Amino acid sequence: MKLKLIIAGIIGIAIALAMILFSGPTIVDRPEKGTNIIAFGDSLVTGYGVTTLGDDFVSLLSKRTGRTIINAGSNGDTTASALARLDRDVLSQDPRIVIVLVGGNDALRQVPVEESFKNLVLIVDRIHEKGAAVILLGVKGSLLGDKYDSEFKKLAKEKKANFVPNILKDIFGNPEMLTDGIHPNNAGHAIMADRIEPILKKLLQ
Repeated sequence: MKLKLIIAGIIGIAIALAMILFSGPTIVDRPEKGTNIIAFGDSLVTGYGVTTLGDDFVSLLSKRTGRTIINAGSNGDTTASALARLDRDVLSQDPRIVIVLVGGNDALRQVPVEESFKNLVLIVDRIHEKGAAVILLGVKGSLLGDKYDSEFKKLAKEKKANFVPNILKDIFGNPEMLTDGIHPNNAGHAIMADRIEPILKKLLQ
């Protein structure tokens, strides 16, 4: 009887551990090497518009995971300018996990969608070539929707990148979540961190 109880207890623990490990988001892209976690992109990454130091989504994720995250954001970045600085700001820093958030400025500047996603493909490919995993964050080109949604999904699927669709859902267009017409405030960044955190934590297990 005692043996049966012990076996049942072991099985219960195994099931509980399996549920912890396999619950949450599906991970399709795991790092093969590298040491650093890097957030790469435009003013959404730098935290432009946040009113208190440490309340941008990158800093929040660092606090929640207990891991240093290099902020390689640059205000005004387009996919083209991000691609141009990828070597210096990401690939040279021994990346293990790279959070990629860029494309919004392309939409504002009416860069052809095909050109924007050609650049994004190159960014993702070159990060993967370094053996690092990608967490791709999608953005929409307008409040009413456009090709960005479908193109981000297609990119994530074809390149097998971890993906958070429409990172600004219910933030963009909501005055309570924005510091101006475009940039999230502290509350908006907290929501962004909430959406990225499950994937990042699972990659760090």
